[in-house]
Amino acid sequence: MPAPKSDRNSSTQGRKRGAPTGPGRRKSCFFCKSKVDEVDYKNINELRRYVSEKGKIRNRRISGACRRHQRQVAVAVKRARELALLPYVGDK
Repeated sequence: MPAPKSDRNSSTQGRKRGAPTGPGRRKSCFFCKSKVDEVDYKNINELRRYVSEKGKIRNRRISGACRRHQRQVAVAVKRARELALLPYVGDK
């Protein structure tokens, strides 16, 4: 007789198969490595790394920036958008 569905695969029920269980290796902050004090809004080539194709600001988990520099990146991207150096929305 087969086991009830609730008991079957109870350990992997909420997770995808092959997904890592523990914390992975943290990305190191690009600005901390290059000893940058302030993120400049005029350096759009550097800021494009932190903006997705749709124009959204990437979060810390994806970008790898530390908390301090991620805040500065967000402010710099918003200033660059205001001055039309970066687009608000990406291409469709």
